[in-house]
Amino acid sequence: MSDVTDAVAHFAEHGTAVPALVLASLAALIATAGFRTRWSRRHGQAPPADDTGARPPTTERTAGTGPTGRETTGSEQGGSESGSSEHGGESALWRMRTTVRDAPGSLAVLCAALAERRIDILSLQTHPLAEGTVDEFLLRAPGELSGTELADLATAAGGARTWTERADAHDLVDAPTRVLALAARTALDAAELPLALRQLLGRCTIRSLPATGGARSGARAAQEVPPEGTLEDTVLRLRAPEGGVISVERPHLPFTPAEFARARALVELDARLGPRIPHARDVLTLTEGSDITVRRVDTRDVPAAKAMHERCSARTLGLRYHGPVGDADRYLNHLLSPRFGRTLAAQTASGRIVALGHLLWDGDETEVALLVEDGWQRRGIGGELLGRLVAMAAETGCESVYAVTQASNTGMVAAMRGLGLPLDYQIEEGTLVVTARLDPVARSGAPLPHGERIGRE
Repeated sequence: MSDVTDAVAHFAEHGTAVPALVLASLAALIATAGFRTRWSRRHGQAPPADDTGARPPTTERTAGTGPTGRETTGSEQGGSESGSSEHGGESALWRMRTTVRDAPGSLAVLCAALAERRIDILSLQTHPLAEGTVDEFLLRAPGELSGTELADLATAAGGARTWTERADAHDLVDAPTRVLALAARTALDAAELPLALRQLLGRCTIRSLPATGGARSGARAAQEVPPEGTLEDTVLRLRAPEGGVISVERPHLPFTPAEFARARALVELDARLGPRIPHARDVLTLTEGSDITVRRVDTRDVPAAKAMHERCSARTLGLRYHGPVGDADRYLNHLLSPRFGRTLAAQTASGRIVALGHLLWDGDETEVALLVEDGWQRRGIGGELLGRLVAMAAETGCESVYAVTQASNTGMVAAMRGLGLPLDYQIEEGTLVVTARLDPVARSGAPLPHGERIGRE
């Protein structure tokens, strides 16, 4: 595994000039290192290094989860790949994990039971454990077979703790290629680590405990986690590269030692490469003729972001943070950290930041937030940033984004309406939550191309 990390780190440091032979060697290293299984959640292709959100979002959906992020089974699931089976009629792809006794013939009994119901085994990976062997299947089953029926079939054939989920066409790609794509994404952009872990491990909750904070801070938690991390059934903890701890929980399915090793390798790769974000810059022309530049920012831009906050009026800051604002240092390090999302900034030709847009990972949900300096409001900048943030959210497979603001913040409401997406409104005691649903039609839309003139909000 360390060989794989070294190879990908070398690739990231030397850019695209690495010959194709090296890429082939990387795939071979991953295969020999045991990268045999991939629990894909959304998309498995590495994005371009230039990332300011100015490219069309993907139309892919999460397999096996509904709008609320809960697990679904049977006919209510969406986003799976169906086709015609060799026996006629529709078929569907499924992922199944079950534990069988580590005894000769146990797996054969299960495979025979699947074959009897005309279920094709497209791939099979095994994870020997002390209490048995965990077998991971990619199956093509008759379309009328539900997830519950599939699990019951495996249980009757000797399987235990069976878990099923609908799959899609991306699961047909070989596991080494998929994991190499996740490693490349992580190498190109520090903000990709939480997303890569989620795609590697499936539906799970990832929490970053920073190195500073209260009594239960990441610094204290890191003292309790050894350098190699810990694996406790459905919870794994790893030391974060910047300090603190990354905690991953998956209550519905215990982690295997192989999954733990793969997650640890991704975190190690991130740590060895250090802070990094794509360096793309898009120049946009405002209606009055002046140009602004949109780019990704991170914690290295905290001083410039703090200076922008100091130039903003109390009213503007109050609308953004829903009340009185104290010292910006308390929250800017969090907002600009790639561990918690992605941030876009609009800056003038002199390099002064005049607007910030945040895409924040909030468990299974995604929040968007905007702050535009007073003198630069009502020029279309907020809408431009918001459109790009929503495109980024769609690319990661999010089904919706939400914004929390005051009911009197007509600028934010107008920007959300300008997306042209289905919106839901909830208001309570003056606080407004606007949720935009990223349906398949919305995901096919693209933000403004590079250099296009933008109008007023």
